[in-house]
Amino acid sequence: MSFSLREAEGVWEVTAGAAQAGELADLLAAVATSAVAVLSLETNSYMDEDWQPLPPSLIAADLGVPCTVHPLGSWASGTYGLADELLVMDRGLLPRFLDGSWSPYELTLIDVPADVTSDQLDELALVLGTTDVDGVRLSHFEDSRIWFSGHDDCYVWLETRDPALPAAILARLLTLMAASALAELTELTELTDLSGLAESPSARIPEPEPWLPEQLIATAPHWIGALGHVTEGLVTIKLAALSTPWRLNVPFPQQADLTATLDVCDGTWRITPAQ
Repeated sequence: MSFSLREAEGVWEVTAGAAQAGELADLLAAVATSAVAVLSLETNSYMDEDWQPLPPSLIAADLGVPCTVHPLGSWASGTYGLADELLVMDRGLLPRFLDGSWSPYELTLIDVPADVTSDQLDELALVLGTTDVDGVRLSHFEDSRIWFSGHDDCYVWLETRDPALPAAILARLLTLMAASALAELTELTELTDLSGLAESPSARIPEPEPWLPEQLIATAPHWIGALGHVTEGLVTIKLAALSTPWRLNVPFPQQADLTATLDVCDGTWRITPAQ
């Protein structure tokens, strides 16, 4: 698990792993204004007869998710974070769209007003397509509260104007790690009522109260986590603060700084100094 946070131009930027887009969809939908525009989407879950990915509009149709389709055209092809067409859907439909039955390995979205026009979508795509990779995207859109990009359906990169969302993301990451460990331990059986963890971890494992991720963020902006001792009744996650955001070639330090512990029996989390 990794989590990094920085603030720039009144926007909080989070880079994190590992979480699938569908595992964060409810958090993103709760923060979005009225509607969500899916800007780019790549997946191997939906292929045509020539083994080419279906366009996002056909994926949405197969999932029964009503949306408006806005074509951008070939100029958007090859532009990071954009596709040939955009989908605009009610924010409440995002969890239904990202329902876990399929896997997008690239996904980019931003929230927009419900009455967004075609001209506004064209302008939005143009701005996003020409924004420097290190630029703050939301600084160009006063009415947007969330921009999300998922890579390999594992690595998270998002911007938000909601100060509570970063802590909620960190809480979800801890929950997902604990749920994954318990699911592996029980081999997805019904032992201790942990079946189905892979489909909906947070529905089975209680998330930490907001104070816990808020305390971690107040302590340091960059964290890396690794599983510690795991039993049917207890999950420990070793946490180490880093001086810079985590990279793939950075191993877990020899000594953790803190330990996050989930007591499965009473559903509570705590943080203690690492032993």
